[in-house]
Amino acid sequence: MDSYIVRQAIVNENQKALGYEILYTDSQYNTGHTDDSTAANAIENFLSTMDSEKFLDGKIAFLTFTHNLLERNIPKMFATNKLIIQIEDSLITNPMSQALITKFKQSGYKIAVIDFEFAPRFFGILDIVDYIKVNFSSNDPSIENIVNIGKSFGKKIIGYKIETQEQYERAQKLGCSYFQGSYVSEKMPSTIKSMSHIQSNFFLLMLAVTKDEPDIDEIESIISRDVSLTYSLLRLVNSAYFALRNRARSVKQALVILGLGQLKQWIYLLSFKQDDGSMPDELIKISFLRATFAAELVEFANNMPISRSEAYLMGMFSTLGKLMQMPLEEVLTKLPISDEIKDGLLHQTGKAGLLYKLIISYEKADWSTMSKAAAELGIPQAMIAQKYFECVENVNAIWNGLTQPNNNAV
Repeated sequence: MDSYIVRQAIVNENQKALGYEILYTDSQYNTGHTDDSTAANAIENFLSTMDSEKFLDGKIAFLTFTHNLLERNIPKMFATNKLIIQIEDSLITNPMSQALITKFKQSGYKIAVIDFEFAPRFFGILDIVDYIKVNFSSNDPSIENIVNIGKSFGKKIIGYKIETQEQYERAQKLGCSYFQGSYVSEKMPSTIKSMSHIQSNFFLLMLAVTKDEPDIDEIESIISRDVSLTYSLLRLVNSAYFALRNRARSVKQALVILGLGQLKQWIYLLSFKQDDGSMPDELIKISFLRATFAAELVEFANNMPISRSEAYLMGMFSTLGKLMQMPLEEVLTKLPISDEIKDGLLHQTGKAGLLYKLIISYEKADWSTMSKAAAELGIPQAMIAQKYFECVENVNAIWNGLTQPNNNAV
């Protein structure tokens, strides 16, 4: 039986992640309440098949537990500062479950309740609840009362299943502290100001470094004619992160040290770095993750019209509309990329579009759509989750490697 696990960021208004909810299912695509078997298998896979610390990038895991898993002390497998115990509201009315939840709270764990309802029978457990998760996928008028009462009890409110701008604005207006959903993961901070070289050298460089056979002289030429890119590249390579005996004094030397793999991530990251040093972290991480995931999966698909490097570009460019605050269609018309990639990103048509649909469905934990797309592409479903884990760890390493050096620049 295939198991699928995906992480979804829970962020504040500034796109800074509080943690990641770990969503999971098996090949039966359970869509109702979490059952013991699915939960146990997912937690076992999460702990045994990956480095959970790398997967979460040092953030907190939000993980849903059933009564039986609580009774077996499964949360104890996590440190108290690395886990938020999520429980469905049905557990609150069970006196035995209440006792278990209280025990974990007293041990130092924080508790989140999914779809809490403010009926008198629930009030007795409010003291041990830290977070209340409210579903914003509907226009249920009772949501406002739930949020207001929760806040009056001093609880942090997490609005989840936020898929549209209207749902986000409603959650924001009601005073939610944190947000989760596909719209949230791609939302830009309102203060974003892209650097001037985005429109020109950024695109040229991205295309140059992602060719099947990159030309180092072409790359050197593009960087050398942009003073900000040249300065930033030399600063990065001469930082304490690389611990060089002799400083790199030319663009060519810096490129040899950095390598093409890190170069393409550095270019993309730098392009959206703000004057104050801040970046839309989660959105850029999504770019890297989609790019890496697409490049891995395309190798297993049948008769694909795009190469591995083109698949990487498709994933990377999927967030450009948000990052540049322009319609994606308008952004893509300026790029000399194949029609397969453009149609795939804009309309999810063709085999490239099917690959993109698979990736987006996986992000949203839409397991049924993901499975159908994988089957049409001929991608073995048994390896998708493992590739996702590997890509997440790879992206976290990329992110840390590219953001930390500048803090230690010499």
